[in-house]
Amino acid sequence: MLPAIESATREIRCLDGMWRFAVDWDNTGIDDRLYADSLPGNREVAVPGSVNDLFADEDIRNHVGHWFYQRDVRVPRGWDGERIILRFGSATHHAVVFVDDVEVGRNKGGYMPFEFDITDRVAPGGTFRLTVAVDNRLDNTCIPPGEVRELPDGRRQQNYLHDFYNYSGLHRSVLLYSRPARHVTDVTITTDYTGTTGHVTWEVAQSEEGPVRIAVVDKQTGEVVARAGGTRGTVDIEDVTLWTPGVGGLYDLVVALLDDADGPVDIFTQHFGVRTVRVDGYRFLINDTPFYFTGFGMHEDHETIGKAHSNAHMVQDAELLSWIGANSMRTSHYPYSEEFMDYCDRHGIVVIDETPAVGLNWMMAGGILDSGGGETYEEGHVDDDTQATHKEEIRRLVARDKNRPSVVIWSIANEPDTTSPKSVDYFRPLVELTRECDPTRPVGFVNVMFAPYDVCRITGMFDVIMLNRYYGWYVDSGDLETSERKFAEELKGWTEKYRLPIIITEYGADTVAGLHSIYDQPFTEDYQVAYLKMNSKVFDECEAVVGEQMWNFADFQTKYGFARVDGNKKGAFTRDRRPKAAARYLRERWTSMEAARYGRRDHRAR
Repeated sequence: MLPAIESATREIRCLDGMWRFAVDWDNTGIDDRLYADSLPGNREVAVPGSVNDLFADEDIRNHVGHWFYQRDVRVPRGWDGERIILRFGSATHHAVVFVDDVEVGRNKGGYMPFEFDITDRVAPGGTFRLTVAVDNRLDNTCIPPGEVRELPDGRRQQNYLHDFYNYSGLHRSVLLYSRPARHVTDVTITTDYTGTTGHVTWEVAQSEEGPVRIAVVDKQTGEVVARAGGTRGTVDIEDVTLWTPGVGGLYDLVVALLDDADGPVDIFTQHFGVRTVRVDGYRFLINDTPFYFTGFGMHEDHETIGKAHSNAHMVQDAELLSWIGANSMRTSHYPYSEEFMDYCDRHGIVVIDETPAVGLNWMMAGGILDSGGGETYEEGHVDDDTQATHKEEIRRLVARDKNRPSVVIWSIANEPDTTSPKSVDYFRPLVELTRECDPTRPVGFVNVMFAPYDVCRITGMFDVIMLNRYYGWYVDSGDLETSERKFAEELKGWTEKYRLPIIITEYGADTVAGLHSIYDQPFTEDYQVAYLKMNSKVFDECEAVVGEQMWNFADFQTKYGFARVDGNKKGAFTRDRRPKAAARYLRERWTSMEAARYGRRDHRAR
């Protein structure tokens, strides 16, 4: 899906702010037509925002089912003759949308944008009542999957196998925007370079056939560096500025749909960067230069707002990434907001882009316990319906982020069960689909500790190896000498069997900020640093390791249980972004590594 942008032919009205709010306690609100009038009560809710932490009411926090959002919207009178689009950045996990008394559409999936054309339901200069029923329920047809259970007393309980809190709500901006009747519907850009000349190939889709003109603009200088016509083609950029980690370097492809008089009918601008990505033996190459990933798995997670996007929090997190010397991150375990991804494009933050496929593993719950109750790949768990949704999530992710220079790997799942023979038939079509959607980037998945090189059945399908490993924490906790030996031995096995680059996408130890000991005791800041030093030694001694992304950037909220006291505490930073001792250690290590300084080199093509 194309981003919503403003141009000479497109306008946007942001609908963020305070909305009316009601809890659908019995989940009968749609049948009862709550949308047909003002919502009952006087509660309000912030958009964007997660519902769960906003109210001093535990029943609202724990509600399983629908929440209703509502507001009145005025359509600008200057939009007469335009198509009028209602766009949601996300609704976690499902949404039913009503304009006045009419349902205009539904969406399944909690992390991707969706939109509806409401031109025939509204009038420029008039107002309409917008109501959204947001549903937080997960079942096995969802990505991520879950199960709703009814307790003996009638209460509903949402169970899920991922180790982060199931925040729900309208987490990203809601927009009303206009576009012409004939408009750009898709843009695909691929790039390459030879010497100092960049090669840009484009393909444009439109709602109706007609002439197309394109221009390539250097975003730094505003200079037009190439022009051409047609719905597809290739142009060259002389003395090209390559998109480079740590630096960025963007161009705009300005697409103009023309009428018979050669005037613009629609103008759409898509940013991109000229860069290449490929795997060569153990090396991961960006612009034909070996790249070493330093950084984190991260969560969209902040106090009060939960998983909601906030520009201020985004800037703070990005600044901390820069301060600590990180050059990359993984969008664990779902697609991040478009605003965050745009920021990564502009500032040269390298991204491993991940689908919401987490929890596909009945061997474990939240990464730490056996979930019980059967096998992973069976009817009612991970089955054909799950796979169909998984395919759709891959299509939507690639369609949204295919033009982003920051995205260098598609991660199609986190810690699935890959020991089962049935995992082969589940994942092979997903890998093929990802490559069909985008043949230009490596494809990977994140391997769980229970599936080492001699047990995992699907690694050979992929282009890179991404490992989550917790030697010294979940395995041999407190015994770093044994952990070092076991970890090194396992990496040797991966290296010799597959001869692919290895990225350690998770390694970490829960740490209570401010807890110290003269001994390296688990949960102390001292142990977290010792643990990281042990892991660093193992990485440095394995030639196939091309990256380290500590788990996690910051402490984050999880569902409560004896294994999680107020959330996961593995962060280098606390949840309110205060550095632990580990952050100082990582800053010293990463800022001193030549590989981590790759992004600060001369970014002109050689």
